[in-house]
Amino acid sequence: MDTVSSQGLYPLHHCKTIHLVRHAQGIHNVAGELDHSAYLSPELFDAHLTPLGWQQVDNLRKHVHSSGLSKRIELVVVSPLLRTMQTAVAVFGGQGYMDGIDVAPLMVENVGKSSRPAISSLNSPPFVAVELCREHLGVHWCDKRRSITDYQQLFPAIDFSLIESDDDILWKPDVREANEEVAARGLKFLNWLWTRKEKEIAVVTHSGFLIHTLGAFGNDCHPTMKSEICRPFKNCELRSVVTVDKSMIGSTDTFDHHGNIPCGPDVPSDNGNEEIPDAFSK
Repeated sequence: MDTVSSQGLYPLHHCKTIHLVRHAQGIHNVAGELDHSAYLSPELFDAHLTPLGWQQVDNLRKHVHSSGLSKRIELVVVSPLLRTMQTAVAVFGGQGYMDGIDVAPLMVENVGKSSRPAISSLNSPPFVAVELCREHLGVHWCDKRRSITDYQQLFPAIDFSLIESDDDILWKPDVREANEEVAARGLKFLNWLWTRKEKEIAVVTHSGFLIHTLGAFGNDCHPTMKSEICRPFKNCELRSVVTVDKSMIGSTDTFDHHGNIPCGPDVPSDNGNEEIPDAFSK
């Protein structure tokens, strides 16, 4: 493989770092592993995290803080389902919420029968809920969301303003979204990310969404890298990727510093015998 053709070089301001996280273990994961038909049960409606899932969350939180990642993330994007929002705020949110603090909590106490204390939004990045990064839509009750009005009571500091409908009009009881449709939605989501000014973003989402979205990438890479990109996510696994805006969807803002200030002759030395253009002589 040719070394140069197997590498890419891009301006930094056309790149974003995306930290992808699959939600921690939910009650539906346990039930579905025992009996796949359990996903059809209304008892799993908007599944919440298990006690093991909360342990996974605590471990990932320790990692993002000890690695310094928590200080670099400028925005947290989260799928508007209970298990993803529990995971997101517990991993990337502030410390425990205390009465008297004049900021809304990211999560009130005991959400999803968790017995967990409230979580503060103090000193945390902004959180925004986006429907585009939801799991497969339809049929499986664990993937049906509550009303936004309900969620706003549970997660006061999450921004739900990008969600148009209070009720879940996307989920259908008898039609399951096709894998190809999930992949197309995932690409639309990535294009939306490029409209954001933030350069380092955490996305907390779902296994199926990640598998089918990432499956569209890596075809121009070594097969080992392709398999690494498309490997299924474990519960509460975090992987970091860099995405490049080759189509100029995003901002053209740059932190490049043009060194020739004040202006002066700037002709390359190889052209030393050539006449300096008028533009440089003024």
